[in-house]
Amino acid sequence: MRSRKKPDTEAGPPGPEEVRDHALRLLARREHSTLELERKLLQRGYSPELIESTLSGLAAEGLLSETRYAGEWVRSRIARGQGPAKIRTELRHRGLTDAQIRQALAAAEVDWGRLAAEVRRKRFGAALPASLVERARQTRFLEARGFTAEHIRQALGGPSPE
Repeated sequence: MRSRKKPDTEAGPPGPEEVRDHALRLLARREHSTLELERKLLQRGYSPELIESTLSGLAAEGLLSETRYAGEWVRSRIARGQGPAKIRTELRHRGLTDAQIRQALAAAEVDWGRLAAEVRRKRFGAALPASLVERARQTRFLEARGFTAEHIRQALGGPSPE
């Protein structure tokens, strides 16, 4: 395994090619948001100006895409059984705008109530909660997963207001 070391400052400041190569290596492993990639490159000691120009170039080439990143993130979190509120919060922390987040969630075309029901069934079994205490416990679990009150109501077999 290659050793990961910071840029050699004795050999002079890193050039744009070095920053671009490092960014491409990171992107080859998985999609990154611009903010994530910027943070990682700053940690490596590259200059903010060099990072900004490199990331702008990568975005112009289509190699760095917030839309693609958001879509991939949403799909992976849905597969983990997470709800829209949790996904939205995580994407905000990764530097995406509300519009990008809305677009990614809409593109997923998921029935959140059905997903909440599947997550509940996987954790607690097919039988719906028989007591208020158990219903509250399952509600807290689904809230922590990022589901809204309406999704939880659907998952717990409650009436859905139309």
